[in-house]
Amino acid sequence: MQVHLAGHNLDREVLREIRTLLLAAAGLPEGLSSPTDAVRAQAARIVGKDNWTPETLSAAYARISRDPRPVTDLRAIARDEIDAARRSNETIIFGLGHASVAEHAVVNLDILGVSRLAVEEIERMRLCSFTEKSQRYILLDEDFVVPEEIAAAGLADEFRALLARQNAFYRAAHDRLLPLVFEWNPEAAASKKNHRMLEGLAKEDARYGLSLATTVQLGETLNARNLEALISRTASHPLEEVRQLSRCVFEAVAGLAPSVVRYTAPTEYRTRTPETLRAAVGGDRPGVSVPAEDVVLLDLPEDAEERIVAAILHSYGRGDAVGCRRHADSLGPAGRAEILRAALRHIGPHDPVLREFEHVAASFELVVSAACFGQLKRHRMATLTTQEYDVDLGVTTPPSFAAAGLIADFEALRLETEALYRRILERTTPTVAAYALLNAHRRRVLWTLNMREIYHVARLRLDRHAQWDIRAICARVVEQARARVPALLALACGKDAFDAVRAGLFADAPESRNGAGAESP
Repeated sequence: MQVHLAGHNLDREVLREIRTLLLAAAGLPEGLSSPTDAVRAQAARIVGKDNWTPETLSAAYARISRDPRPVTDLRAIARDEIDAARRSNETIIFGLGHASVAEHAVVNLDILGVSRLAVEEIERMRLCSFTEKSQRYILLDEDFVVPEEIAAAGLADEFRALLARQNAFYRAAHDRLLPLVFEWNPEAAASKKNHRMLEGLAKEDARYGLSLATTVQLGETLNARNLEALISRTASHPLEEVRQLSRCVFEAVAGLAPSVVRYTAPTEYRTRTPETLRAAVGGDRPGVSVPAEDVVLLDLPEDAEERIVAAILHSYGRGDAVGCRRHADSLGPAGRAEILRAALRHIGPHDPVLREFEHVAASFELVVSAACFGQLKRHRMATLTTQEYDVDLGVTTPPSFAAAGLIADFEALRLETEALYRRILERTTPTVAAYALLNAHRRRVLWTLNMREIYHVARLRLDRHAQWDIRAICARVVEQARARVPALLALACGKDAFDAVRAGLFADAPESRNGAGAESP
């Protein structure tokens, strides 16, 4: 595992000074092999300030609320008085509790050699940005971790042997699927520019035979407040790999911004609460069964459309909330549908629906594969909570496996995987045993998302370019919600279908100006 500090934000004036120095050095007269006294003095002054840190921006912006001077002056003061700036940050952030000030300091991290299982914990951070090595676009080699817990249980050799067989299946599956994908998509295959996309289809199905111990790399961008939370949260995690990640992140950023990152130790709350809750709910899990459906709508208010229309009336009218609600109720279904049509009339495929759509949420229980969950967790504005992976829920098998003659081999691999999973489980915990499981293995999740987020999910995941597994899950999510609130979700569809659906809803409406394939400014 490696974590590198890849970058961080700096005050623009510091960058300007550095650029000026470099220009001066680059402009030395020909034949002059050493810098002039002026250039040397300028370099010493810039380096001596020790203000190449994002802390100065936090310190300057923290003063805006109480200091009447222009913010440009406040930034200059913070740059010139770095010790004072740090003391100010510590007082404001940790003394007064205004932690949002730390959000003005931003870092970029390279994270390499972490398992897919550990990445799930990293990407729980809602307000961070991640770009992850894709198993859809990159053909993987035998890259995996052997967790310390499994080695301590005396099962390292069996674990390595299982992963070798999983990787062998992955390569064999890819080799069988690749020509079939080209055969199934002759029009796309005719153009070389589509070949990488088609190759990705073979890779993304073959990966259902890979383990959650497979390693990936990712880039992460986060502010100092979330950096502190990431270090503390991962330090409190039950997996040693995740705790090691905490140490690596801490070491990578140590000394960069001490005045905005302080509380990084594991907390009793994060460390002990999971086991306390397991004890409180009892050892037996109620209602454990293989579900008949992998998408179940649990909750969506019967008056959802009334609530959204009332919120629109509140924003674009003059009445109070109670009066707007009464008016929305009095409009009846047809009247409310007209208001919602007005809200959607001018929308394009890349426009978000109104924020008023956030006032109502729906909750679903999903049973999803690890491969699907890897995409589902990217919808961080929704609320997603999970159970452990559960072999009793079975696996999600790519439909292409049948055509490629892979079903028997995949079933044998599943049985072998689950046998070792149970052996690991006897000696460790479900969290540790999950390392052995496949991307095809499944878990239960609760997913709560507001109507605005459902539109975002539909645009992205119902599009024909979306991966088949998450597209199928999200199609059922949208279908079940729309059955309850048809007027509210009338335009919840993939980007590729947007113009057609919109034309059906608004016969008099012109084609959207930023149609599918165009990006809005």
